[in-house]
Amino acid sequence: MWPTTCDEGGKLRHNVVVREPEITITDHDDPAVERVLDMVGRARRVTVITGAGVSTDSGIPDFRGPNGLWTKNPAAEKTATIDHYIGDPDVRRLAWEGRVANLGRRRPEPNLGHRTLFRLEEQSRLRALVTQNVDGLHLDVGHSPDKVIEVHGSWRDTVCWTCSDRRPMSEAVQRVQDGELDPPCLVCGGILKSATILFGESLVPHVIQAAMDAAEDCDLLLAVGTTLAVGPANNVVPRARHAGADVVILNGEPTSMDRYADALVVGSIGDWLPRLIPE
Repeated sequence: MWPTTCDEGGKLRHNVVVREPEITITDHDDPAVERVLDMVGRARRVTVITGAGVSTDSGIPDFRGPNGLWTKNPAAEKTATIDHYIGDPDVRRLAWEGRVANLGRRRPEPNLGHRTLFRLEEQSRLRALVTQNVDGLHLDVGHSPDKVIEVHGSWRDTVCWTCSDRRPMSEAVQRVQDGELDPPCLVCGGILKSATILFGESLVPHVIQAAMDAAEDCDLLLAVGTTLAVGPANNVVPRARHAGADVVILNGEPTSMDRYADALVVGSIGDWLPRLIPE
């Protein structure tokens, strides 16, 4: 089977041969574990892509998993869609409630998964870390900003939809805690949103290009805690395969890109990642 793979503009980029993964592991005692450890251990230019699953142990729920935020409360998905967010004050109030819950009391901290991935940079083996997350935890753990590619932006700041004024998110969260249910821009009175890319917004072309370049310039693509269901970020997987890199996917459930993997590791990130990337 020869599937069509498109670039971020939707144009045909590569045809990539796909097949069943050579290795699928669910048990630490599986003899094939050593083959995966060798695959990861010999890599010298590793590009990582992470998703919500890497942050769940920091208390940040994922979105589409069995206990995900949108799975349990489909209405919450509207807060991540720009038309609903801009057009419906109730959606914005729900979004601000979520920001207060996540950021208003104590900022989430990096967990074992973040710390383990940081080892790759300490070992001078990290080409780039592409993240679909907006929580900034990869930066908090110590990664160099030039190594982290935040394809969907960051919730660290707010941005005004009208005048583009940008400020720390903590300022707006404090205003909500002080009683403003939907705080407007302090400069022009416009609608404030997090500095993240919502569904319906355009991605930043040079950021997406940086992710694709990193995929094509690595000898191992390691996907961690992502269902790889959202494009164009998920296109790093076939890009890496086409360029000749090994592909290892670590996730608790099947992903949309399993067919491109050389090895699937199914299970807990906290259990598996320290074994895949030892000190």
